[in-house]
Amino acid sequence: MKSQKGITVTFQPDERRAVVKQGTTLLEAARKAGVVIPTRCDGKAACLMCKVTVSQDSKDAVRPPDEAESRKLGSLLEQGIRLACQTAVWKDLSVTVPEDPLKAAVRRRLEAARRGGMDELW
Repeated sequence: MKSQKGITVTFQPDERRAVVKQGTTLLEAARKAGVVIPTRCDGKAACLMCKVTVSQDSKDAVRPPDEAESRKLGSLLEQGIRLACQTAVWKDLSVTVPEDPLKAAVRRRLEAARRGGMDELW
């Protein structure tokens, strides 16, 4: 599954891709792909803002969580939630980035307006 040039990480829902070296974190790959994943701690697993979802079938494509990440995420790990700053890639994979809350609110309003559910956007 590994490409000759490196590992391809695809970020959903926008289908943006980055080709990176094995061992690159998902946060670094996201930056290379132009995908914004919020963080305040500069990749030290302190702020817990950089949560992403790695599907069950891609679980083997990333480094297993270390003790600190396991302690901080707890049962969220069972749902495929990982910290992008701590998760290194081993093989090609697809990762889902949660939608920014403001962007989600705007999208919902636009969809409602298109359906005729609102006379005005705001």
